[in-house]
Amino acid sequence: MLFSIPYLEWIGYIASIIIAISLTMSSLIKLRWYNLAGAAIFSFYGFAIGALPVGLLNLFIVLANVFYLAKISAQKEVFKSIRTSQKEPYLNYFLDFYGKEITRFFPDFGTKYKELERDNKQVFAFFVLRNATVAGIFIGIKEDKQVEVLIDFVIPEYRDFKVGKYIYSDKNKLFAHEGIDTIVCTNVHPQHSEYLLKMGFHKGQNDVFVRR
Repeated sequence: MLFSIPYLEWIGYIASIIIAISLTMSSLIKLRWYNLAGAAIFSFYGFAIGALPVGLLNLFIVLANVFYLAKISAQKEVFKSIRTSQKEPYLNYFLDFYGKEITRFFPDFGTKYKELERDNKQVFAFFVLRNATVAGIFIGIKEDKQVEVLIDFVIPEYRDFKVGKYIYSDKNKLFAHEGIDTIVCTNVHPQHSEYLLKMGFHKGQNDVFVRR
């Protein structure tokens, strides 16, 4: 017993918290994994206290989550990158629509983006499509064989690293087509820094991330 609450009852509280957390996930895959874990604990709790409806219902939820996670895992996804430009209306609409999210991860992007046309810099930008749906955007400044990342943004529904892995894989031919052999990023947001390391970047001096 802890704080006058039986240990078995704590299991029910923990399961409830995990299920509640699952409902805050923007990623469908994360939602199902958290929901599966919470339902599994709740099912155990239900059977342990002799509440068969609770145990059976949550066991069904566990099986449903396993089924859909297996289905998602087996699904063959198609990725494609499509070049865009600053004059493209949809690009500006996309940047406005996700403006707050973009600013959270790339606080300097708005200022740098406005300066691009004024400074006559070469913009290298493309959308990433996932099963024909726009899942993210890459915008950088190209100088010779190097591109500096301004944003590498994926919409919340697709943040499972698959888009990022496609962007920096050999399957994405745009970098090679443009003769780019070095990608640098100076963003220092903790979450984005962790993402860059997972994408094969190496942290250099002055918090500059480099991928060749």
